[in-house]
Amino acid sequence: MGSDVSLKELIQRALDEDIGSGDLTTTAVLTGGETGVAQAVSKADIIVAGIDVFREVFYVLDPSLAFEAYSTDGRAAGKGDLLACISGSLKNILLAERVALNFFQRMCGIATITNRYVEEVQGTGVRILDTRKTTPTLRGLEKYAVKVGGGTNHRFGLYDGVMIKDNHISAAGSISNAVRKVTGSIPPEIKIEVETKNLREVAEALAAKADIIMLDNMGQGEMKEAVSLIGGKALVEASGNVTLSNVREIAKTGVDFISVGALTHSAPAADISLVFENKK
Repeated sequence: MGSDVSLKELIQRALDEDIGSGDLTTTAVLTGGETGVAQAVSKADIIVAGIDVFREVFYVLDPSLAFEAYSTDGRAAGKGDLLACISGSLKNILLAERVALNFFQRMCGIATITNRYVEEVQGTGVRILDTRKTTPTLRGLEKYAVKVGGGTNHRFGLYDGVMIKDNHISAAGSISNAVRKVTGSIPPEIKIEVETKNLREVAEALAAKADIIMLDNMGQGEMKEAVSLIGGKALVEASGNVTLSNVREIAKTGVDFISVGALTHSAPAADISLVFENKK
């Protein structure tokens, strides 16, 4: 999830964005001396992810707040389950509430949808991958949530993996040219992946000795032909138009990986609420 410093900085920016010059409502309603207890409650079946981030938001705003976690990342929670309890200054709990929930609901939502995809392909040996289609500045948290849900992280950014896509191929003139140019400019341990749209491109990527061949937006019949053509000489990734209703059939084509942009760009936020109880 990145260093503690970078996480705290991210949280502080989020709090500054939300609070601004001050909470007009809370300041008017409370004197500032009230204490209270808030319980985080799951309102649906979810996979918990980011409970440490959830806690850190309250601590960044007010280190004197007490936080007790009732769950851990990776555990399933059902409707009505208590996830955590926060106690102390009611004003400060209210100030941190929305930012804390925004992070937590987002991460739990990603872990939950990822887990559903992973369960759909169970027994096939296929791994579910994420993509770079993440919320700017939140990639570390979102990719962490994918791992918590049982998925596998693809490259984190442009700097730690090679993906030769259609625009790169157009710029280089061909798949062969693109692979040759990349091979001469990267460390040998870095794998080269090539995006292909048809069997002709698959054959060219195979001849160029790509390490991973992506089958982009192919039908399942064409995917099976591509897997047969590749014949284990490269790893195979399926991508494009993947849904929960078709992911298992795609897995049965023989691919090694299925990348799903929806894990991060379309994951619904988990339904979690803070329920408050005044103490004074």
